Amino acid sequence: MNIAFSPCPNDTFVFHALVHGLIPDAPEFDVTYADIDITNNWAAKGAGPEILKISYAALPWVLDDYALLPCGGALGRGCGPLVLTKGETDDPAALTGKRIAVPSDRSTAYLLFRLWAAQLVPDGNMEIVVMPFHEIMPAVRDGSIDAGLVIHEARFTYQNYGLNMMADLGSWWESDTGLPIPLGAIIARRSLDEASLTSWIRASVEYAWAHPEESAAYVMQHAQEMSPDVAKQHIALYVNDYSANLGESGYAAVEALLGRAAKEGLVPAFDLAKLRL
Repeated sequence: MNIAFSPCPNDTFVFHALVHGLIPDAPEFDVTYADIDITNNWAAKGAGPEILKISYAALPWVLDDYALLPCGGALGRGCGPLVLTKGETDDPAALTGKRIAVPSDRSTAYLLFRLWAAQLVPDGNMEIVVMPFHEIMPAVRDGSIDAGLVIHEARFTYQNYGLNMMADLGSWWESDTGLPIPLGAIIARRSLDEASLTSWIRASVEYAWAHPEESAAYVMQHAQEMSPDVAKQHIALYVNDYSANLGESGYAAVEALLGRAAKEGLVPAFDLAKLRL
């Protein structure tokens, strides 16, 4: 069976047992390591592996062909994207008519930004520029871009570029909804046995928690020069109870994000019921 997920520590930690033959009765898995923007496109084209990790924001494009599995993914709190500017203003209205850099236009971060802007930026009149993540903070610092949307480790490094945090979109979302932020989803082709896949992946998550030392070498092999301490922090932040079971609050978070995004025309209209089918 074919599976694709990122080389990030949370994914390699979660799937270590599954892809190393440690889960009873599970088949062998052929792994492809790919950035989530790549897997988002594969899924949308229906050309990817049978099981993929994608952004929750990409689900409306793929639910006819793929089912959302209730485990293995990432929802979180305190880990949202930031809106950064060079100036000191904290007034979102200052973004009207400005150029805003984003790392992807098919991601949870982008949807959060657009939903936040719909509430707080008059007319939502902005020019969105998609650029590689590592180029965003230098572009804001150098003035070629007016503001930037950043994720992950940029939370801890933006001050090195002399930038100002205008907004923490994770804090905004949690305050507005009381729900976690839907980040990465695990999907599988609808022709597959969802119950068995769910059982195997959930068992892999539980094995990882019970035997964290067993996955350490595998995690660091793919951790892209990340230090062991940072990798552990990454896992602690993104592998949580929702990774084992989305539960009612997890599904509610996904429905809230994508339901709002559909109303704003940010994603195609789709049947929310398919998230649970």
